[in-house]
Amino acid sequence: MSVREGTQSERIAADRARFVAPGVSTPRLVVAHAEGARITDVDGRSFIDFAGGIGCQNLGHRHRAVVEAVKEQADRFLHQCFVVGTYEPYVEVCRRLADLSPCGAGEQRSMLVNSGAEAIENAVKIARVSTGRPAVVAFEYAFHGRTLLAMTMTSKVNPYKAGFGPFAPEIYRVPAPYPYRGVSSDDAIAALEHLFKADVDPSTVACVVLEPVQGEGGFIPMP
Repeated sequence: MSVREGTQSERIAADRARFVAPGVSTPRLVVAHAEGARITDVDGRSFIDFAGGIGCQNLGHRHRAVVEAVKEQADRFLHQCFVVGTYEPYVEVCRRLADLSPCGAGEQRSMLVNSGAEAIENAVKIARVSTGRPAVVAFEYAFHGRTLLAMTMTSKVNPYKAGFGPFAPEIYRVPAPYPYRGVSSDDAIAALEHLFKADVDPSTVACVVLEPVQGEGGFIPMP
C-alpha cells in the first residue's frame, strides 16, 4: 500500500466524517476483529481493550460460551418483541434476577430494556406512579444517560447537557459522599436534610436515585 493510498483506518475515518453524525467523539480506532482483551484494527494493529464496551464485555470479546449461545439463539429466531409474544429466555433472565435479589425471589419482578437511560426513565415512571409523588433526588457527579429525563439527572454540563435545555422539572440534586474531595457522609446527609428544608417537601419525593459506584464521576463508591 502506498502512502498516497493511506491506511484503511484513514479511509473509514474519512467516510465516517462524511456520513456519520458527529454527536459522538471516539478515538480513531476502526475494529476488524477482537478476541479476549485484544482488539485488532483494520490495519492489523493490536490494542488492549480497557473499555470493554463500557462495561458490556466483562467476559472479553468472543468468549466461547457467549458465541455458542448467540449461534444457538440465531438458529431459533433473531428477535421477538416481548410485548407481541413471550419467549422463555426473557422469563429465565428475570427469574435468575429474582433469585439473586436481596428482596427474595418471591418479591421481585423485572423488565429488560436496551440501555441505562431507558432503565432510569422507566424506574422514575414506576416510582412516580406507585407513590403518586413527582420529585426525584439525584447526586452530584452522577451520570444516568442522554435522554431528556436521564440527562436532567446527570450532573455534568459538558459534553452532555450544554445547549439541550430546558430540562425536565422536579429534579433535585445534592452532593454525593466523596471523602477524597472533602465531602464526608455526614456532609452529604446534612446537604440532603437542607434540601428537604429549603427546596423540596420530602413528602413529595418519589425516589432517590444513586449509583452504587459512580462511574462518570470518577469511580466513586457510595459508602
